[in-house]
Amino acid sequence: MSNNSEKKTETNVQSPQNEEAQIPLAELLKIRRDKIKRLREQGVNPYPYRYERTHYIANALADFDRLSESETTISLAGRIMAKRKMGKSIFADLRDSTGKVQVYVKLNAVGQEAFDLFDSLDLGDIIGCDGTLFVTRMGENTLAITRFELLSKALHPLPDKHSGLKDLETRYRRRYADLIVNPEVREVFRTRSKIIQAIRDFLNNHGFLEVETPILQPLYGGGNAKPFSTHHEKLDMPMYLRIADELYLKRLIIGGYDKVWEFCKDFRNEGMDRLHNPEFSMIELYWAYADYRDMGAMFEEMLRKVVLKVHGTYSIPYGDHQIDFEPPFKWASMIDSIKDETGIDMLDMSHEEAKSAANQLGITDKDKLFNWGKCVEAVWEAKVEHTLIQPTFVCDFPVEISPLAKRHRDNPRLTERFELFVAAQETCNAFSELNDPVDQLQRFMQQGKALEAGDEEAQPLDDDFITALSYGMPPTAGLGFGVDRLVMLLTNQHSIRDVLFFPQMKDYKEGTIPVSKMLSHLIDQEDE
Repeated sequence: MSNNSEKKTETNVQSPQNEEAQIPLAELLKIRRDKIKRLREQGVNPYPYRYERTHYIANALADFDRLSESETTISLAGRIMAKRKMGKSIFADLRDSTGKVQVYVKLNAVGQEAFDLFDSLDLGDIIGCDGTLFVTRMGENTLAITRFELLSKALHPLPDKHSGLKDLETRYRRRYADLIVNPEVREVFRTRSKIIQAIRDFLNNHGFLEVETPILQPLYGGGNAKPFSTHHEKLDMPMYLRIADELYLKRLIIGGYDKVWEFCKDFRNEGMDRLHNPEFSMIELYWAYADYRDMGAMFEEMLRKVVLKVHGTYSIPYGDHQIDFEPPFKWASMIDSIKDETGIDMLDMSHEEAKSAANQLGITDKDKLFNWGKCVEAVWEAKVEHTLIQPTFVCDFPVEISPLAKRHRDNPRLTERFELFVAAQETCNAFSELNDPVDQLQRFMQQGKALEAGDEEAQPLDDDFITALSYGMPPTAGLGFGVDRLVMLLTNQHSIRDVLFFPQMKDYKEGTIPVSKMLSHLIDQEDE
């Protein structure tokens, strides 16, 4: 399509939508409802059962030269996104899931009745049409319609992309409308699917077995988070939506599997912001006879391959930064990175000394300074996290904030744990997994004290998991990463809501009248 043609189309797209924008929605619904009644009176079914199409629009355009030269009749189906009448001719833009094409209806070609029917169609209506491809004088590839069929009459008008769908809440709440008018949004979710498939291919090719574990659990665990709770009436016991998959996947390692992984939905009853949604997607994997350094090397390899598969290059934009996944990722311990940024070495400090150091740096939140490990974490988050733009493994976390990780082989105050940070955001969390049942029990007991002290994110004691560990778990490396955050990174999106089809939303604003209520009123009027 030439630039001139594109500008002309854009102008014509806005006009009918702007006209409709001046009419109250309830009145528009009545107008379109009346159209449906007239269609049925004319013997036209506005909601037929199926349509046989020969091509998707993108396929037809890719094969345009052959199809147009041979004057092959093809069948397309899609939604009318724009419509322009020029005397005895009507042009429209038809869009399906693969692309957009101009269609052309000429009075002499279809007859008066069909021409009038097409003229009465609204933006948003879905049609199927037969015809042949040709190039207009404007140089635009076009389908000349010889026959068409209404496949679905749209009652609700399309939002105007330029003035009617700017409100983020409306876009997230009515994602279907967002997808209709914003093809770039659909592309984000296509890329999401490619990312997940590339990860699945990598893990399966590396010998990991994909498994499923319970979403509804009698006891939550595997992470520090507040769960959603419910009650099972038949068993008369509390149940929880899982906050992580870790403890069940480790049971499978104990049972004899060497490599397992799961694509999972997890749920955490906590705040919502650009990085958090109560329901989110995770991938967790466990690898017997490996440690956290082995897991780090494999995850680095996986990320490189996924980035290359999706983008065709290792260097991708994210916000104001260019992220390069090709060089070896940097490793930095949490303690050393604090020392590098602040000059303070917290490794051998007591809890009180660490709290004092945090206070001197302006950190006073008592909840964040509950013990030595929490103090280290609070200082690191305040002074280091925002500096980590290029891929960096931050490793060797304090024991107090890593209740499921194995103690570091060189320092018992630390654990063999890493998190990968890219663009100042955490992308994964991994351990050399704790497999000593006594040590694990002691950690659970410490978590229990924190729970009693008011820490709602502390983990409760899982007796069955301790029993499972007592059967013996081999040395194991485990890793979990948020799929949504990784998709954000690889699609240059800056809110988790932009990579979730249907993010969690508040109730409708007070005073909002649902479309169902407007339609119910119309139905009541018709019945009268």
